[in-house]
Amino acid sequence: MLRFLSALFAAMTLVAAIPGVARAVTVKEEKPGLLQRAKVSSDAAIAAAKAKVPQGEIVDAAIEEEKGKLIYSFDMKVKGKEGIDEVEVDAMTGTVLSVRHESEAEEEKEKEAEGKTRTPKSSP
Repeated sequence: MLRFLSALFAAMTLVAAIPGVARAVTVKEEKPGLLQRAKVSSDAAIAAAKAKVPQGEIVDAAIEEEKGKLIYSFDMKVKGKEGIDEVEVDAMTGTVLSVRHESEAEEEKEKEAEGKTRTPKSSP
């Protein structure tokens, strides 16, 4: 029994050391309550995104309303490739809506635009 547990622990340690395997992904909400409205779980949306970009590692994940649709948005980094791949998944159906590559410059512009359009929360 001790041998079995030792082997199991060694295998788990090995898997955890492999890049991109068994890493927890936290989905940020654009505004509170969006995850509760989603009919598709974040785990299912993550699986759909990874199926589209299997060599990518999720570096940012969010759920947001965009053009009247509730979507999951995943920024995925592919080792050896400049920029990120953005995968959008419909939070109501699980359908992958788009896969788009963004250069580092495009990603920076998008972050700047989001920062300018969002209103800062006031302190209590």
